[in-house]
Amino acid sequence: MTIANQKGGVGKTTSAVNVAAALALHGLKVLVIDLDPQGNASTALGVEHRSGTPSIYEVLIGDVSLPDATAVSDQSDDLFCVPATLDLAGAEIELVSMASRESRLKEALTSQSLDELDIDYVFIDCPPSLGLLTVNALVAAREVFIPIQCEYYALEGLGQLLSNIELVQSHLNPSLDVSTILLTMYDGRTKLADQVADEVRRHFGEVVLNTIIPRSVKVSEAPGYGQTVLAYDPGSRGSMSYMDAAREVAERGVEEKESA
Repeated sequence: MTIANQKGGVGKTTSAVNVAAALALHGLKVLVIDLDPQGNASTALGVEHRSGTPSIYEVLIGDVSLPDATAVSDQSDDLFCVPATLDLAGAEIELVSMASRESRLKEALTSQSLDELDIDYVFIDCPPSLGLLTVNALVAAREVFIPIQCEYYALEGLGQLLSNIELVQSHLNPSLDVSTILLTMYDGRTKLADQVADEVRRHFGEVVLNTIIPRSVKVSEAPGYGQTVLAYDPGSRGSMSYMDAAREVAERGVEEKESA
């Protein structure tokens, strides 16, 4: 699953690491690929990402295999991460001149690599842009997971993301599907949050998860301690909400398998 939204601050990385951590808590083996040069997913999963660490940058340019760049999170033996270092910041420019530049991540994410790591779920955390890194993530994935915050301007720019997804579907990855939308940063004290949630559900229907992630101080604090909110405060509202969201994601996956 590629977790994408070119708007910053919508809970992309937070959703990626916490849904991944929740699935790992249930014994599933989950890999998070940090494709954002800021490296926030790597930080939240407690994975080393200083310059010189084998990272997704070396994987994209073909210097290192995916298993060799994968590290185990200090929060669970079932939670893995391919970290992002600052080297990734220049990768978009380097990729421009490379052969099959849109498919570098797909080529690295072979079934052989995933079998070697024995992975059940892969989450790709994208940067807040629609550049080559995000295109690589969309080409490599089967599904797109879009976090949308329950705030004013929530749907602004979403049309551009959906257009880009359609372009990728048409030309590079016909099996790509927008399968999941998660409402984040919900503040029950405001009328606006309910209006945005209703509008998103009206627009996207069953693709939207029933679970809504509330605004939560604990969710915001956790990355500062190099942890997911599930490790930082397992009993918090934010933690419980991400557990519910992960359960829905897993149940949908099971239903899809059965119908296939």
